[in-house]
Amino acid sequence: MPSLSHPTTLPMTMRSDVEVDQSGKVERTQTDTVLAFSNSRRYAIRIPATVKRAALHVLRQRHKLSASNKTFYLRLFTAGLYLLLRDHLNVLDCITVDIEYPGREADIRGMLLPLMRRTDPQYPSDRIVFHRVGKKSPAHSLAWEVHRGKRRADRVITEKEFLDLL
Repeated sequence: MPSLSHPTTLPMTMRSDVEVDQSGKVERTQTDTVLAFSNSRRYAIRIPATVKRAALHVLRQRHKLSASNKTFYLRLFTAGLYLLLRDHLNVLDCITVDIEYPGREADIRGMLLPLMRRTDPQYPSDRIVFHRVGKKSPAHSLAWEVHRGKRRADRVITEKEFLDLL
């Protein structure tokens, strides 16, 4: 895997545009959530239901959030996005994220960028866009296959690494 150097140090031919999709919404705490990106590169993570429930518990205790607080779910989704993308930022040119929370794209970007800038302090905000990716997207297919157990996730997120981001 290439080093996590500044994105401009890599030739543009090595960079790629990807679409990101989710299978198993983060709000559904009885099922795992899979986040995947795909196009010229493919990668998927699984966030076990137990990890999501632990995060819910911690956030409720720490911030006194109610079960219906949508900000909590945005934070979970954003943390998952970061864990999906973190090790690949140096090769991702444009990240198109499926619209999972209509009207909340600016909030997600606002939470995601500080996390991404931990890895790459100069990561430009205009490389993150939000559009419907659709069911024909390779990212949708990959997330769906991993969620259904037809393919293994590249990584399973642990409770500790998830909670460290919240």
